[in-house]
Amino acid sequence: MNRPLRVVLVGYGPVGARFVEEMLPAISAGQVSLVVVGAEHEDAYNRVLVAEYAVGATPRERLDVTDTEAARAAGADIRLGDTAVALDRERQRVLTSAGDELPYDRLVLATGARANIPTLDGLQQSRRERDSRPAPDLDRGPRPLPVGVVALRDLADADAVAPVVAGGGTIVVLGAGVLGMEFALLAAEHGARVVVVHHGPTPMARNLDEPGGRMLTRAVRALDVGMAAHARAESVGFRDTDGLRIFDGVGCADGTYIPGDLLVLSCGVGPRVELALAAGLACSAGILVDEELRSWTDPDVFAIGDCAQVAAPEDADPSGRVPGAPSGLIGPGWRQAAALARRFRAEAAGAAAGPNAAVALRERPTAVMLKATGVDVVSGGDHSAEPWDADAEVTVWLDPARAAYLKTVVRDGALTGFVSVGLPHAGAELTLLFERGAALPAEPSALLRLDAADAGSAPVEDPLGPDATVCWCNGVTAGRIGEAVASGCHTVECVGKDTRAGTGCGGCKGRIAAILAAATVP
Repeated sequence: MNRPLRVVLVGYGPVGARFVEEMLPAISAGQVSLVVVGAEHEDAYNRVLVAEYAVGATPRERLDVTDTEAARAAGADIRLGDTAVALDRERQRVLTSAGDELPYDRLVLATGARANIPTLDGLQQSRRERDSRPAPDLDRGPRPLPVGVVALRDLADADAVAPVVAGGGTIVVLGAGVLGMEFALLAAEHGARVVVVHHGPTPMARNLDEPGGRMLTRAVRALDVGMAAHARAESVGFRDTDGLRIFDGVGCADGTYIPGDLLVLSCGVGPRVELALAAGLACSAGILVDEELRSWTDPDVFAIGDCAQVAAPEDADPSGRVPGAPSGLIGPGWRQAAALARRFRAEAAGAAAGPNAAVALRERPTAVMLKATGVDVVSGGDHSAEPWDADAEVTVWLDPARAAYLKTVVRDGALTGFVSVGLPHAGAELTLLFERGAALPAEPSALLRLDAADAGSAPVEDPLGPDATVCWCNGVTAGRIGEAVASGCHTVECVGKDTRAGTGCGGCKGRIAAILAAATVP
């Protein structure tokens, strides 16, 4: 009898956990043996929801994304609190911090990403360099982050945030991207005083044009969140309390000092690639893999999730640089996990892998939504065109008094980019049109009527059509959610358990609620 295919998975975050779940049929059948090395001591959880948990907006159990004990019962060997410190590709072994050598036929790296620590005076010793050697402590530099400074990436960070929010303390958020703005608004909503420090003129600069960013700033300030624009942070100040250095404030280049009780770093993330680099695997922004998620360097090594950069070798320029980066989104990571599991299951069963055992070299663009109470912001695609550009049809509508802004870009009859601020119904309709690659209504101004006080409930295009994708993280359609509702699901949480819809980034929960509401209308 042939022995099972030996698979070692390094990393047990939400993407790694999805891979384990997809592999369970082959493990139960004795076709695959799977060993998982997870650095954290907790079961895999959804990091997207850590901010909500930190401010008390969601319970801890809502973060769970897997059943580790069930996976162990099926035969998976899941080792929490252990770290891969070296790869011996010649002998096909993974060396761990516990001193074990794990043999493999196929190695899967799902090492994720770590928070970027900015080069500020006071934080230099907390930075971990990209080319540093693998170590049991994945994310710390020579010293941990000082007391009162967090990156809000894990449960320990959430535990540091919770008392500051509960006590109405002052939180300084460094960085005004999507996640930074979402946390700032969440913390303010739950009682904290918040100041967002960013060096550009407007927030969410990667996702919004300048008018959209200015409109967002206006809406955020109306919710008592401070916005310190054009503020280039240079240093972190501390105070001594019982011999302990504790965060006190942020010093800026113009001499401004912004005091606070807690500093939340929201400066982006970087893929964890040092294990791959040390083993001689090709890396650019992330670990370079092809559409089969196979390493450019070693056919027995694969990568998925935030550490994986999917690209073709011919994409490299003459200097060897490969454009692009890991997607950084949970949806593509889950699709990668499912595709790779299909490939391994087929291999273990002696069958052909099939077309669903690969991913696209380039993910289809999706809309980016700011998830916050009282602020409606969504954008998608390339919205950089100006109204006078000859190669695009650009429509702009601006109403500063109502903090509303809308911009659409149409090329070759299809919506290719848009920005919507303060117009929730128009933004939802544009999101659907963009994700389908559809055209705008014949009269684009009809979109504005969706948010008028007397608009009624009829959308420009039925957003609840059965083929409409509601949850892009998990590829769940309105029709599938309708089936769940028909079988007895009457809450967003129940639909999530039955279909997985809404269990990723959470941006589709409003759409799920709309389907539930429509189902209850007599």
